[in-house]
Amino acid sequence: VQLVESGGGLVQPGGSLTLSCAASGFTFSIYGMSWVRQAPGKELEWVSGVNSGNGRTAYADSVKGRFTIYRDNAKNMVYLDMNSLKPEDTAVYYCAAKATWDAVRDAGTYPNWGQGTHVTVSS
Repeated sequence: VQLVESGGGLVQPGGSLTLSCAASGFTFSIYGMSWVRQAPGKELEWVSGVNSGNGRTAYADSVKGRFTIYRDNAKNMVYLDMNSLKPEDTAVYYCAAKATWDAVRDAGTYPNWGQGTHVTVSS
């Protein structure tokens, strides 16, 4: 399993970024995919997930209404559109995969992770 994130960077408060995750080495279409972040000095925080079947999505309350997760099974890609970014969104964002939708919000249940991409929201 290989997950490679991209798209991070420096953005001003109120700005937007789109993160991408390229997946390989497994049957992407049957895996649930999530984004998880870790702010400096803090624990992992699950951000959003999209399931393998009907594309059902879920969001943490902290990003609901601002972030959108979606996947392209033909390209083995998952994305995270981030809008109205806030300084508290500053973190390393990781793409994570697992074979079930169970406990989707529990970051500790994901066996497969990318290397992360840094997002800094600052003026």
